[in-house]
Amino acid sequence: MRDVAEASGVSAQTVSRVLSDHRNVKETTREKVLAAVEKLGYRHNNTARALVTGRSKTLGVLTLATKNYSRASLSLGIELGARDAGYTVNSVTSTMSLKGLTESVSRLLLQGVDGIILASPFREAASTIRRLTAGIPTITMGGSAGTCNGSVGIDQDQAAELATRHLLELGHKTVWHIAGPREWSDASLREESWRRTLIEAGCLLPPVLYGDWSPSSGHRNGLILGTNPKVTAILVASDEMAFGVIRALTELGLHVPKDVSVVGIDDIDLAAYSTPPLTTIRQSFEETGRRAVQHLVGLINKPGMTNLSSMSAPTLIVRGSTAPPPADWASKVCPKPHRQDCV
Repeated sequence: MRDVAEASGVSAQTVSRVLSDHRNVKETTREKVLAAVEKLGYRHNNTARALVTGRSKTLGVLTLATKNYSRASLSLGIELGARDAGYTVNSVTSTMSLKGLTESVSRLLLQGVDGIILASPFREAASTIRRLTAGIPTITMGGSAGTCNGSVGIDQDQAAELATRHLLELGHKTVWHIAGPREWSDASLREESWRRTLIEAGCLLPPVLYGDWSPSSGHRNGLILGTNPKVTAILVASDEMAFGVIRALTELGLHVPKDVSVVGIDDIDLAAYSTPPLTTIRQSFEETGRRAVQHLVGLINKPGMTNLSSMSAPTLIVRGSTAPPPADWASKVCPKPHRQDCV
């Protein structure tokens, strides 16, 4: 920085202001400094800056090792949000095991990050993770257990309620559910909301089937439900599983939505281009990632802040995979729709 200052005929402080994009710098001065930077090949040294300021300008992110679209979109939002805030991101992935999670968090701490975003569902390891992150600003999201600093996410309770009520309002007597993995907080919240919504509407509760977020698990469960003539509406806990369900129903000779209506959750880019286009619940993962960064940077700048919480509302997107039940369904399959043996 001193070399740049000498080459451009200004003070080191002015160089710092130019590189920090400070507003109170003359344009001619800015141009001189940037020209010297380019000529000398100057680059910020984060390690040296950390020694002076005590901050690395780096955020740590812990995510689950998965190929899911939602996690990729979430990571993109975090990356873009960090860039806008002047931070870089160090990411680690982990398995769901206690050992994997604690090792991943410890790795981030050893890298000297200024704060951590925990974007992995770790309910079983919550107390251990809280202890490890007690001395550093931490935000949880994406189904993670809460910490003392705060959480950012999407209202999963409302997501499942929107989907279930949509199907009931179309005239379906009940809604079957293919849930996500039981160890995921998001999946559990959606299942609880689906269950409560049916009970409040006076509907009988069908048994729950479980998948692992993959299209293959949706396909497997779709083959099971598709052989049951009592099934006219299915809420699937993710779009990717819903694609598998629709494929299975089609293989069984059923038409979506004429015979069976299907609703997903996520609204990934492919949802609008499936056959038929998928009715789903939109969740803005990229925007959620950006909000997580904003909250974390706020905690870093004001360490005394606690209990930050930000939940965004999901949106129902109605497309071609939902419709009223078949007109002859009740008389042909379930003469007494409200009896227990009809589910």
